[in-house]
Amino acid sequence: MDYYEKFRSFLAIFLRGLFMGSADVMPGVSGGTIALITGIYERLVHAISSIKFGFIKPLLRGDLAGARESMRDEVDFELFIPLLTGIAFAMLTLSKIILFFITNYVAYTYAFFSGLILASAYIVYQKINGLSVKNLAAGGAGLIFAYLFVGLNPIQANHTLPVIFISGFVAICAMILPGISGAFLLLLLNQYEYMLGVLNRLAIVEIVTFIAGAAIGIMSFSRVLDYLLRNHEAITMSFLVGLMIGTLRLPYNKISMVDTYSIIISAVIAITGFAIVMILESRFDYIDY
Repeated sequence: MDYYEKFRSFLAIFLRGLFMGSADVMPGVSGGTIALITGIYERLVHAISSIKFGFIKPLLRGDLAGARESMRDEVDFELFIPLLTGIAFAMLTLSKIILFFITNYVAYTYAFFSGLILASAYIVYQKINGLSVKNLAAGGAGLIFAYLFVGLNPIQANHTLPVIFISGFVAICAMILPGISGAFLLLLLNQYEYMLGVLNRLAIVEIVTFIAGAAIGIMSFSRVLDYLLRNHEAITMSFLVGLMIGTLRLPYNKISMVDTYSIIISAVIAITGFAIVMILESRFDYIDY
């Protein structure tokens, strides 16, 4: 692969990271959903689950060459470096913007989220080969679970480092799973606005603690998800579609409280969000591994 092709590949994955990072700071939208519709999801899950930390043993022995070789075998650097760079850049730059819109334009912001979710559910549905009783049952289970989950009241948790660590562990599992928003889980844990503030002021201790919890969470959960996608793809995708549809309860609750004029504007914004996702899906190709 020449330098031009390497740059194109880096840029393509970086853009996916930008979109994923943007989604991960929005309650109701999952970064995993964006990974799925931009054709990088299965490679991402497989790449994470393939990290076995075999490089630690030679590293402890002082064998740097052996550690580097083991890391090259285990870690998909061509994926992780541009993707994580894009995710981090989006989170750091968009956190203030998202916080502003959620604070000042609640209904319109959630209307946009609903359009994103609907389009994502439609795209995932297209990836299911046929409707069987098992697929319908899995979809129904996902819908009921998400509907009840969204109706939960936020937990009045504090913002100590152990709570932030646990929040990172739980939220990352949702962020990689299409249909459940990691940001929404942070809302339920009473950590969402606090963590946005942490990003805005670059509070290093809190950020590192959250990342540590997320790292442990994603390493354990990705193996389960990789197994399900490889052995029970249709049932897993059906469950994810149900999850996405069920989470629409959240934006509906936010939009239904406004006047008729605002509902009309919200509908237009939702259609815009739907169109953006459909255009996005048509512009990105599947990246194999």
